[in-house]
This record gives sequence, C-alpha cells and structure tokens, in this order.
Amino acid sequence: MNKKTYFLLSGSLILALAGSGNLHAAIDDADAEKLLKDSKCLKCHDVEKTKKGKPYKKIAAEYKGKANAMAELTKHVTEPNQVEVEGEKVDHGTVKTRDAARITNLIEWILAR
Repeated sequence: MNKKTYFLLSGSLILALAGSGNLHAAIDDADAEKLLKDSKCLKCHDVEKTKKGKPYKKIAAEYKGKANAMAELTKHVTEPNQVEVEGEKVDHGTVKTRDAARITNLIEWILAR
C-alpha cells in the first residue's frame, strides 16, 4: 500500500470513528413534551420559570458536563424518591412509561434545554 492510500484510509477511519459517538436519533420534542404532560411533570416544572420544582434549564445547567447525568436523571424520573420543596420533603413522581427509548429521549430533551 502506498503512502497516499494509507493516509487516505487512515483519515477516513478517523473521521468515521469521530462521528460514531453521536449515532443516536434526534430528540423527539413532541414525544418528550407529551410524556411530561401525561406524567404531570409540568404541574411542578417549567422550562424556564421556577414553580414548585426547578426549571428544566436550571436542571440542565446543573448536569452539564457530568458523565453520569443520563443515569442520575433516569433514576430520578423512574424510581420513587423524595425532593425538598419549600423546606419540606415531598414524594417526587415518576414518568408514566417504562419504554427505555422514551425515557432516554425525555432525559436528552431535559439536558438540551
């Protein structure tokens, strides 16, 4: 193999590998928003405004750059837990689906705010 072919193949492989980390589908905004509505998340949360719960923009900012953001938020929205609201511990609801793809889409939606 000559040098030109070698560098061409090497460059192509590097580009292919660099792009392979982002193979998931685009975020389905409509489905994420439907899941939020169906799960009654919007009763306490908003994208920008503080209600009883933190706004999704603030949540996204808190998790930005954290390697375990997806896992932590997935656990938070799928397993019963408690959160502090106005100095009092209250039960935090869970999403109304067990579909892993929909949950992943929702978490990616939140983190993209």
